[in-house]
Amino acid sequence: MKLQRMNRRALALGALAVSGALALTACGSDDTSGGSGGDASAAANSNIKCDDAKGQLQASGSSAQKNAIDAWVKAYTTACKDVQINYRPDGSGAGITAFNQGQTAFAGSDSALKPDEVEASKKVCSGGQGINLPMVGGPIAVGFNVPGVDTLVLDASTLAKIFDSQITNWNDEAIAKLNPDAKLPDLKIQAFHRSDESGTTDNFTKYLKAAAPKDWKYEPAKAWAAKGGQSAPQSSGVAQQVKQTSGAISYFELSYAKDGIKTVDIKTEAAEPVKATVENATAAIGAAKVVGTGKDLALELDYTPSADGAYPMVLVTYEIACDKGNKADTLPATKSFLNYMASEDGQGLLADAGYAPMPTEIITKVRETISGLS
Repeated sequence: MKLQRMNRRALALGALAVSGALALTACGSDDTSGGSGGDASAAANSNIKCDDAKGQLQASGSSAQKNAIDAWVKAYTTACKDVQINYRPDGSGAGITAFNQGQTAFAGSDSALKPDEVEASKKVCSGGQGINLPMVGGPIAVGFNVPGVDTLVLDASTLAKIFDSQITNWNDEAIAKLNPDAKLPDLKIQAFHRSDESGTTDNFTKYLKAAAPKDWKYEPAKAWAAKGGQSAPQSSGVAQQVKQTSGAISYFELSYAKDGIKTVDIKTEAAEPVKATVENATAAIGAAKVVGTGKDLALELDYTPSADGAYPMVLVTYEIACDKGNKADTLPATKSFLNYMASEDGQGLLADAGYAPMPTEIITKVRETISGLS
């Protein structure tokens, strides 16, 4: 046990030190195990501070962070037995709506609050407002199911045209030019997008708009705006469609690309196409800047990196809470649980759940902000 605990801490500290960058990885699957074993949970439990927290904590939002939440809840509630946590992974848009209607103690969103959402939050945050606390993140993978094709390269322009129904067949000339050695079949493209409002959609379309502005005419948003295509709810839904549908393509967090789902290599300005990996996403978002004001820690990401090995499609998942005016009956549990999520042990647990921790400079600010919630 002692050796495992030391290895866990070493893993967490090593991940936090990587290039001083946002060490982001894929977002979760539907597996409620959270990927962490009993020994890992026990190691994390040792330093959890319950702070007299008790009662039920309701939260909802991002499905991208579901596995991270599952792992945190498992460890936290083992240590803090007087707290029950119910997180509904019903999408970023639904999470923000529920939070701003006073239905939840905090929300998860893969996009920072917009000005109108901040304004709406003031109605439930008495004397304060909703703020963004970056907690986890990862690369957005583009999964595909094309018989006979194991490796596929696409660029922003081709992706934009595929998801806007301008390229409709897998042996299209534009795809063939990017994949001269692939045996592309004469097969209809089945492009799937999210049916629910999603921060993943927001970040995916931010990439398309930034990298292929001539081909992607729509403004980035949580709600899908392009024409045509098919839809499914949540990341698990679109990933399942790719897995079971010949000719399918869709976007989702990297850890949903499991059970044989292949992912697209993205052609950027770099010399070689970039694979959807944790390390390559980290390379792209190392230059992320805190652009929020006051206690808000919203980040600005770079969707058009040119460095070798920099993966351009990334997201950060925020926990959204009131800086002031949190409900008195849930404030102790909210602060206790968020503190655990941002702690060294909480962040260290992410590796087994398919994520990586925030870098020291970001997570330190998050911890300071959480301690001041009132």
